[in-house]
This record gives sequence, C-alpha cells and structure tokens, in this order.
Amino acid sequence: MMNEKLVLLERKNGIATVIMNRPKSYNALSPELIDELIQVLQECEGDPNVKVIVLTGAGKAFCAGGDLTHIESIGNVVDGRKYIISAGRITSTIFNLEKPVIAMVNGVAAGAGFNLALACDIVFCTTSVKFVQSFAKVGLLPDCGGTYLLPRLVGLQKAKELMFTAEPIDADKALQLGIVNRVVREEELGEVTYEFAEKLSKAAPIAISLTKKILNQSYNLTLENSLELEADLQSICLQTMDNKEGVAAFKEKRNPVFKGV
Repeated sequence: MMNEKLVLLERKNGIATVIMNRPKSYNALSPELIDELIQVLQECEGDPNVKVIVLTGAGKAFCAGGDLTHIESIGNVVDGRKYIISAGRITSTIFNLEKPVIAMVNGVAAGAGFNLALACDIVFCTTSVKFVQSFAKVGLLPDCGGTYLLPRLVGLQKAKELMFTAEPIDADKALQLGIVNRVVREEELGEVTYEFAEKLSKAAPIAISLTKKILNQSYNLTLENSLELEADLQSICLQTMDNKEGVAAFKEKRNPVFKGV
C-alpha cells in the first residue's frame, strides 16, 4: 500500500488520462503528489503518441486543494514558500504544455483544486460538482494561479466575491460564469469527455499547440502584438505537411489525417 502510485497514467488511442490518486484525502496536494503529478504531465508532453491529456481525480473528488495536514506541519516561511511554489508549478506546467488538457471534474474542486481546473484548456464536470475558492475559510489567500486565472474568466468583481466569501458554486453557476465548458450527468462524464478528447486527438497538433500558445498570451498583448504573433506562428503552420493535408482533404471532401509534421 505504501508503494501505491499517487498519480496514475493510462494511455490509449492518443489520449493520456492522468489521475490524482489520493481518494481518501480527496486528492489533496501533498508534496509527493505534487512532484508525481508534474513528472507525469511532463512525461505526457514528451510522448509523441499522446495528443490530448485528460486530468481527473480518483474517488469522489477532483481535488480538495492543499493538504491541510502538511500545511499544519510547516514551521517556517521558507518551507511554506517552497510548498506553495511547488504547487504552483502544476498550474504553470498545465498552462504551458503544448498539448491540450481537459479537466474531467468528477467531484468537488476546492481551493487549489479549483485553480488546477482553471489552468486546463477545457473543463467538463458533472451536475453534482461544487467549486469553491475555500482559501479564506482557513485564513489563506488563493494560490496555484487562481488570482491570475479566475478574474480573466469571470471578471474582477465576481472573482473577488468568490474569493472573499469562499462560498461554493454549483455546476450550473460555473457554466453560466464560463468556468466550465459543459455540465453532464455523472454517468455520462467519461463518455462525453473522451468523445471530445478523441476529436482533439485527430486535430492538427501543431496548429492546436500554437493556438493554445497565442490564446494563453492574449490578455497580455495589444492588438498589434497579437497580429504580429499571428503572422509569425501562421507562417510556421503554412509550411507544415498538416496544412497541405488539411487543404487536400478539404478539396477532396474527406476527413484529414494529421501527423504533426
């Protein structure tokens, strides 16, 4: 039992499923889980057969956030800062991966767990899921990139409300606010998520990667900067075999077969 992996990895048909595996603690982010999760995500990035990553949690939760037992044991500012920086590396890793990441939120997403979902490119959840920026309830401020990601999705005032009050919101409210892309019944979550992941796995990987790159920078760019970056990155896409295949498939009225070259 002591050797049980804290992060499980399953690969099938170009889709990697990454599962946070501390179900008894609702997948709270222990230092060991943080390290394993980053390592597995980087492994997926380096695997040319993986086109899409699905991130989820084992058991009844997606992720309950920081590990309060570990947090209680932190005795000084240096160790506290080290823990928060390491947890934040999960967010930056997901955000900067060249491959699309889908959060399959199967249960509560609280605190840092909420913010890990925000770092993903697409978020699907069940009707019963609750999202909560729970930090204020334990005298903490939001971390794992929440102060960057949430205002950009819901607006500054709404982000302040959610973070100041630490009140949970249900799946329908999360959909209304743009936090999630789709809400489905619990028994349909896997089917819907993997159907979407399969579509992404067949898309042009270079184009998807560069689109993610430019969109993730978009809030920090002027229109002129965006136009220039579009020109730079599009000039790369225009030279790919995928572009040629896409044009040929369009003319021949067939589905393209992209190879990422």
